[in-house]
Amino acid sequence: MSRQRISSNRIDDAARAGWLYYIAGKTQDEIAAHMGISRQAAQRLVSLAMSERLVRVWMEHPIARCLDLAAQLRERFGLAQAEVVPTDPGSEGGTVGLAEAGAAEITRWLRQERPIVMAVGTGRTLKAAIDHLPPIACPAHRIVSLTGNIGPDGSAAYYNVIFSMAEAVEARHFPMPLPVFLASDAERALMHGLGMIRRTMDLAASADVAFVGVGEMDERAPLLLDGFLTEEKVAEMRAAGARGEICGWIYDADGALMPGGPGAATASAPIPDRNRARVIALAKGPRKVGPLAAAIRGRLINGVITDEATAEALLRGA
Repeated sequence: MSRQRISSNRIDDAARAGWLYYIAGKTQDEIAAHMGISRQAAQRLVSLAMSERLVRVWMEHPIARCLDLAAQLRERFGLAQAEVVPTDPGSEGGTVGLAEAGAAEITRWLRQERPIVMAVGTGRTLKAAIDHLPPIACPAHRIVSLTGNIGPDGSAAYYNVIFSMAEAVEARHFPMPLPVFLASDAERALMHGLGMIRRTMDLAASADVAFVGVGEMDERAPLLLDGFLTEEKVAEMRAAGARGEICGWIYDADGALMPGGPGAATASAPIPDRNRARVIALAKGPRKVGPLAAAIRGRLINGVITDEATAEALLRGA
């Protein structure tokens, strides 16, 4: 049921019940007595608070195995940051755990007192993380999109996260008013030369931190499923050695950006300089292992948030 179809009074009651249960530590019997309702009604209100995302639960207790895997990832691959969450059995392609960990890390950056520039890429996991953000007021910060927000048919790109982020975060937001790919290098040079876009590109280059997704280059590639590339073009790029993509920048098994093909006309801002910025990828699952390993190998990223199974596979592959 959408929030629009639930009365504001019931949402208020759910918020009160959720606060009493999760924050004040009251039992459902105590909530019922305090609010003058039945225990069953209190239970339903607590459930409604969770389903409407009025309550977000983050675990602060470190899990030893996850901490050990994160330390191994940092040491083995020279990463500036690694975070590992427990693997959710039966959720190969889901975002449970990773979205919450990503939201927590994004929140930590946004709560810094010094003004920062945060760059954001695109993708399902990143969007899920943004959807878990609590309201944050940080007007001194600037948030910039690395990727265009226009789909191949001229519509808004669904997994471009900057607009979703603007709903939760009080800061200055800078979308990239471009498609993901342009027809040619000449067209890209023309568009990137426009004053407004040039300023957005410069802002992206100055990012202190970037959060990005990692895409595969196979028959289920996000660029294919979202209509940015055809099956023929993906097969062509795959045959030429493509193994993954970040913000539309396609790379091979060594993490080297590929010349030719659509990668040459990628309209996205370049991935921020890893010597000065933290570039953190959110990715997990068997299909992400190869693209993620290649991105780490090529130093396209210097931080990763993943799960136990993916971390173990990365370490075995190394």
